[in-house]
Amino acid sequence: MRVEIDGVTVTLGGRDVVQSASLTVNPVEVVGLLGPNGSGKSSLLRTLYRAVRPRAGVVRVGGEDLRTLSRREAARAVAVMLQDPPTDFDLTVEETVLLGRAPHHVSFGGDTAEDLRIVADAMRRAEVTELGDRMVAMLSGGQRQRVMLARALAQSSPILVLDEPSNHLDISHQHELMSTVRGLGRTVIAALHDLNLASQYCDRVVILLAGRIVAAGPPAAILTPELIRSVFDVDVRILGDSAAPVFAFGRLRGTAPPALPTSSPDESRTESALQP
Repeated sequence: MRVEIDGVTVTLGGRDVVQSASLTVNPVEVVGLLGPNGSGKSSLLRTLYRAVRPRAGVVRVGGEDLRTLSRREAARAVAVMLQDPPTDFDLTVEETVLLGRAPHHVSFGGDTAEDLRIVADAMRRAEVTELGDRMVAMLSGGQRQRVMLARALAQSSPILVLDEPSNHLDISHQHELMSTVRGLGRTVIAALHDLNLASQYCDRVVILLAGRIVAAGPPAAILTPELIRSVFDVDVRILGDSAAPVFAFGRLRGTAPPALPTSSPDESRTESALQP
C-alpha cells in the first residue's frame, strides 16, 4: 500500500517540529528515516498512526486521507511498533500478541483458528514463541521489544511503522528484526539511529534535520561522508566497496573530547576508532 506524506507540518509546544515534509513511499518499499535527536523523525511517524494531527498537510494511505478513516480502518491499514513498549501489561506474551488481531474483529467474539494461526506465525517470526506463557511485565527490554514486533506482525496491516525498532536489542536481534521486516512484503517506514542497519536493509533513506527533509534516495547515494559529517557531526570512514556501504564513526577532528567523569579518576579514556 502506498503512503503519501504531503506538506506535513507538526507543531508541538508551540514549535514546528516537522516543517512542510513531503514523501511518497511505494508499496512494499522499506524506507528509513534518519537524523540526529530532535530532527523530527518520531514526530513525523506519529502522524502515520494518528498519535498527532498535523497542523498542515495530509497523510494518505492507499490514496485515502488517513484522518477520514475510522479507528478500526486505520489500524487495519497501519501497524506500529514503538521504541519504548509499555511495561505495565498484566498480560502474557501470547495474550499481548493476540491484541494485534483486534482490528479484524467485528464484535467481541472469541479468537478464531485463523487468529491463532497468525499469532503463532508472528511469534515465531519475532522469536518469542518460547515466551508465550510469560508475563510481559517480567521480560527484559529486548524481549518486550520482540513481543511488540510480534503484535505488529499479527495485525497483518499492509503498512508497518517502526519507531527505533532496534532499541534494547542486541546486535544479532537487530539484524534479525530488520531482516524479518525486509522480507514481509509490506510497506515499511522506520525511524533508525543506526546508519549501518539503514544501509543494509532500506531501499531508500530520508534525512531529517531540524524538522525538514534535507535529502532522500538510495543509501549508497545519500549516505556520503560529507552529508554524514554535516548532519550528524561525526567523522566517518566508509569500509568496503559495495551497494550497501558500512560506516565507521569517530568524533570530528578538532573538536574537544568529552570530559572524563570526576568520580572515576582512574578510568582510562577510550580513543576514537578512527585514527588521524
